[in-house]
Amino acid sequence: MLQKKMVVFCFALSAAGAAHAQQPIELISFGGGANWPVWTAMDKGLFAKHGVAVKQTFTPNSVFQMENLVAGKFDIATTALDNVVAYMEGQGEVELKTQPDLFAFMGGYAGGLRLDAAPDIKTIADLKGKSVGVDAATTGFAFILYKMLAMKGVRMDDYKIEKLGGTPNRVKALMEGKIAATMVSSPSEVLPESKGFHRIADTTKTFGAYQTSVGTTRRAWAKENKARLVGFIGAYVEAIDWLYDPRHKAEALAIYMKHLKDAPKQAAEQSYKIMLSGSEGFQKKAKISLRGARTVLKLRSEYAKPQKDLKDPRKYIDETYYREAVKRPAKKSET
Repeated sequence: MLQKKMVVFCFALSAAGAAHAQQPIELISFGGGANWPVWTAMDKGLFAKHGVAVKQTFTPNSVFQMENLVAGKFDIATTALDNVVAYMEGQGEVELKTQPDLFAFMGGYAGGLRLDAAPDIKTIADLKGKSVGVDAATTGFAFILYKMLAMKGVRMDDYKIEKLGGTPNRVKALMEGKIAATMVSSPSEVLPESKGFHRIADTTKTFGAYQTSVGTTRRAWAKENKARLVGFIGAYVEAIDWLYDPRHKAEALAIYMKHLKDAPKQAAEQSYKIMLSGSEGFQKKAKISLRGARTVLKLRSEYAKPQKDLKDPRKYIDETYYREAVKRPAKKSET
């Protein structure tokens, strides 16, 4: 009996030690299905396996996200690479109270940006005199929108820009008839396109490679919390690997529908096809595309103010922590 109690006691101590070893991380993200790897890492115990406990907060817009990340209220963000560049170059939507020291440490997803429009909008030319939605007017995916329209002869003074925040907010506004079109990041186009809203332009077809989303943090935080950052990356990459394994498809769909409670199975299936079966979507091993990053810089060089000629994506990217994460295996787990 005494031996049995000792075994239980030792097991409890071991469990307590494992819980204590999980270092907290405050993550801020935009809402939507692009969080699938994060949800997978949570539900499959991969963050715990890599020694971190992640609390995720959804941001209403990029301004809130960047202000609070730089201020230290959040540790890590998943966001557009364009946002990282914008605030590092003093071209952000707002002036920050402190000088940012942001960098991208891993990829998220590439391409997957659609210009979705109301059913009565048949071509880009039909947007003249209409309202189009953006997160912020000078960051994120706004420049893609402006360029797509300009390429078809629709100038910025031909339409009204509505600043509405993240993709979920803009999709809602589009479907409620408050705007005529907006850029939609995958897989959030699935819902409106199933309801008669349609795609009138596509980022990848228009521009080729585009680095859409990345993981970002402050250099000072990364230096002081190396183990946490490496653990986060390791868990995220393992979640990507797990999602790409076709044997896990049924469970992956269940995770998607658990976290997006309004998503029917058909929408989850379509999202799986978009994000995990083609040239766009989640980047394998969460590897940043330098080619895609250069497209981001090219658009920003054309539209951002004050105007700068931005060419070297390595200025905003440091894969030191990523390289350590992908080469260092985590402890074995039953997960």
